[in-house]
Amino acid sequence: MSYIIRKSTLDDLPAMLHIRDIARQTMRRSGNINQWPNGYPPEDAFRRDISLEVSYFVEEEDTQKPLATFAFIPGPDPTYAIIYDGQWLDDEPYCVIHRIAASNEAHGVLSAVLRFCFAQTDNIRIDTHRDNAIMRHLLQKYGFDYCGIIHLENGDERLAYQATKQMFWTTD
Repeated sequence: MSYIIRKSTLDDLPAMLHIRDIARQTMRRSGNINQWPNGYPPEDAFRRDISLEVSYFVEEEDTQKPLATFAFIPGPDPTYAIIYDGQWLDDEPYCVIHRIAASNEAHGVLSAVLRFCFAQTDNIRIDTHRDNAIMRHLLQKYGFDYCGIIHLENGDERLAYQATKQMFWTTD
């Protein structure tokens, strides 16, 4: 399947929220009951990402069917300033992928998202909930190294990962 990745607009917001809800259901079915409680990420977060032009929308190329959404944000990220029980791979400039969510029909979309992101930066950091076995597996599959534990602004723990363009291209 081929994908189009483009900047999100406010017109995409209903589809983005629907995809978020589908992703939340997938998390619950896979045993991840604590990440993204009902209403998270809030609509305001998506609106803010759109206004800051860091929100992206993934569509199936032939049908323009909405399949995924994510934020791609230049670092530094304040929640990544302190890492516990490990360390980042380097101190080089990086970008962060946040709030990635996909519909159940979006097979292989993470590979497309990572190709898109690595075309813009050499270094990506991402975090996920300890219970998100699907995302942890995918991050390892695509060459991300587990680096340690970070804490969100609200104090919640997240597992932190990092990959460089070179690491990604050797695994994809």
